[in-house]
Amino acid sequence: MQVAFLVATEGIEQIELTEPWKAVTGAGHTAKLVSTDSGKVQAFNHLDKADTFPVDVTVAQAKPDDFDALVLPGGVANPDALRMDQDAVAFAKGFFDAGKPVAAICHAPWTLVEADVLRGRTLTSWPSLRTDITNAGGTWVDEQVKVCTGGPNTLITSRKPDDLKVFCDTVLKTLKE
Repeated sequence: MQVAFLVATEGIEQIELTEPWKAVTGAGHTAKLVSTDSGKVQAFNHLDKADTFPVDVTVAQAKPDDFDALVLPGGVANPDALRMDQDAVAFAKGFFDAGKPVAAICHAPWTLVEADVLRGRTLTSWPSLRTDITNAGGTWVDEQVKVCTGGPNTLITSRKPDDLKVFCDTVLKTLKE
């Protein structure tokens, strides 16, 4: 399977990119870094600059049809930038329209709020997104991982880096199905 990891050019929480990436590729799937611009993206360890990662394809060139699933890493600045990019929002929405799995951790559901795909869905996130998710028609829960199949696709969400083990395990289980 080919899995898209959608990120902005900076502000990605590094561990929320690298741990799911390792899990996906370690299970034999192909991971592709999709971003708003070509070149490299800047990850962070909370507020401190961390590593950079090469972009495989820009979101303007990518199509949901080219992928089997979408992973949205968090970080505060990353999803905030993505939700301001029309191509990124349309790309994320395309996975819902196509009925493909989407996994989002921490602040990443902000992009899904903007894509208007959370109505009737139950999910979790970093606690500060609770009101945004509720206002977007979703139901927010405080759980390590929440799998919502009550819509056009499977939506996997987690709250924070401490939840990465169960988040990654759930993503892999969903990719097997």
